[in-house]
Amino acid sequence: MSSASPASSATSATDQEKQPKSGFSISSKFPFWAQIIAGLVLGGLLGWLARSQDIGWLKETLGQIGDIFVQLLKLAVAPLVFFAILVSITNLRKVNNAARLATRTLLWFMITSLIAVAIGLAIGLLTDPGSGTGLTPKDGKLPKHTGSWLDFLTGIIPTDVVTPFTELNVLQIVFMAAVAGIALLQLGEKAKPILTLSEAVLELLQKALWWVIRLAPLGTLGLIGFAIADYGWDLIGKYATFTADVYIGCALVMFGVYPVLLATVAKVNPLQFFKGAWPAIQLAFVSRSSVGTMPLTQKVTERLGVPKEYASFAVPFGSTTKMDGCAAIYPALAAIFIAQIFDVHLGLGDYVLIAFVSVIGSAATAGLTGATVMLTLTLSTLGLPLEGVGLLMAIDPVLDMMRTATNVAGQALVPVIVSARENILDRDAFDSVHLSPVDDTYESRTREDQSPVPAAA
Repeated sequence: MSSASPASSATSATDQEKQPKSGFSISSKFPFWAQIIAGLVLGGLLGWLARSQDIGWLKETLGQIGDIFVQLLKLAVAPLVFFAILVSITNLRKVNNAARLATRTLLWFMITSLIAVAIGLAIGLLTDPGSGTGLTPKDGKLPKHTGSWLDFLTGIIPTDVVTPFTELNVLQIVFMAAVAGIALLQLGEKAKPILTLSEAVLELLQKALWWVIRLAPLGTLGLIGFAIADYGWDLIGKYATFTADVYIGCALVMFGVYPVLLATVAKVNPLQFFKGAWPAIQLAFVSRSSVGTMPLTQKVTERLGVPKEYASFAVPFGSTTKMDGCAAIYPALAAIFIAQIFDVHLGLGDYVLIAFVSVIGSAATAGLTGATVMLTLTLSTLGLPLEGVGLLMAIDPVLDMMRTATNVAGQALVPVIVSARENILDRDAFDSVHLSPVDDTYESRTREDQSPVPAAA
C-alpha cells in the first residue's frame, strides 16, 4: 500500500488553495455588508412609500417578510441553544482548570455588565430622555410577556421536556441542557455515542442557521420597511433623545470600555480584537439575535487565539447570559425614560436596584431578539408601571440592532480577557488576525471543520 509523502501532501494542499472556488460567490460580487446597507436603504424607501401613498399591500408584504425572517431565526433557537450548551459543558473535560475558567468567565460577565449599566444610568441622568417627547401614560400599554423575580426563579425548572421547546422558554432549555451536559460528563465513556451525535446535530443546526443568516438583508428590508410604514418618521422623532442615548451608551461601552479592558487587563491590541470580531458584530447588528450569531461569534473568538475547548463553553454560555446592551444599558435608560413619562421619582436606592437586576437577571434576556422580559423584570423590581413597556415597542427594532451588536462584542471580549489572564491565549494568532467579511469567516470555519485528517507517513 503506497502513501503520499509529506512534501507531496503539502504541494497538493497548496495547489488546492490556489485553485478557484467552485460555484458562484455572492460575497465576491456584492459583499454582505453592502447587501445589509442596501436592505436598510431599500426598506426605508419602501416603508416611506407605503406610508405616504397609503399602499396597504406593500406594508403588509414588508411585515410578512420581516416576520418570516424572525420566525426562521426562532425556529433554530431552541435546538441550537440546547445542543450548544450541552456540548459546551462536555467540552470542559478537555480544559485544564475548567472550574477556574468558568468562575473567571462569570466574574468578568458581571464586571462588564456593572460598568455598562453605570454608563447607561449616567447618560440617562444627564440627558433626561423622557422629557419633551409629548408622550403620556395613556400612550403606554401592557406587554404580552412580562417578567418578575418569582417568575424568573420558579420558571427555571420546566414541568416537562416538551413545553420549553414549543414555547421557546430559553432559560428552561438552558437548564435542561446544563443538566444533560453534566450527566454526560458523569457517565464518561458510556455517553460517548450520545456526545458524538450531539456534536453532529450542533454542526447541522449551525449550517442550517447560516442559510437563514444569508437572508438577513431581505429580513432587514422587511423589518425596517414595516416599522417606517407602520409608525412613520414622526414617531421616531419623539424618541430621538432616547434612541441617541442607547446608541451612544452602546458605542461608549463597545469602543471605549472594551478597548481599555483589552489594553490594560488583557494587554492586547484592541484594534486587532475588532478586526477579528467584526464579522460577528456586523451580523449581530442586522440579525438582532445573539443566539443566531453564536456560531460565528465562536469562530471569531477562536480566530482571536482563544482555545477552541474554552471558546466552545464561554461563547454559548455568553450568548444566553451576557447582554451588556439588552440587559444593562437599555434597561437603565428605559427605566429613567418611563419614570419621567409617568412622573415617578427615582432615588439612589432605585439606581442600585437597576444595577443589581442588570448584573444578576441578565439571563432573562436569553439571546432572543428584543429585551422585553428583562425590561419588565427591571420595572417590576422598581415598582414602575409595566404599561411603560408599550411606549418603547415602536422603536424597539431600531434600538435592538445596536444593543445586540454590543451584546456580541462583549461575548467575544470576555473569553479573550480570561484567556489572556490565564496565559492560554495564542497571542501570535491574535496579533496576526485580519479583517474579513462574514462570508469568508464562516466558510473558513466550514472548511476547517470538514478538513480531512492527514494520513500517517
